[in-house]
Amino acid sequence: MRNFRDLTIWNDSRILVKEMYIFTQELPDSEKFGLISQINRCSILIPANIAEGCAKNSNKDFGRFLQISLGSLYELESHITLCQDLEFSNKNN
Repeated sequence: MRNFRDLTIWNDSRILVKEMYIFTQELPDSEKFGLISQINRCSILIPANIAEGCAKNSNKDFGRFLQISLGSLYELESHITLCQDLEFSNKNN
């Protein structure tokens, strides 16, 4: 078993969650149940799946949870891009 608290990727993803919550505060209230909810949900899943994967006994299982986290990260990138397309944010990152 691994200790997820020791993983740089898990600690970095915690910072990302905080940044996404700050980012979604800038979005229109009309997106409360749309993009805001989706962005917060998929950002939270990134560190959650890394932590869950650390509890698995095999490297194969751990790798599967890292893949799931990566999928959530790509989903998050897509949502941020949509926010930029819809001109909800002036941020370029």
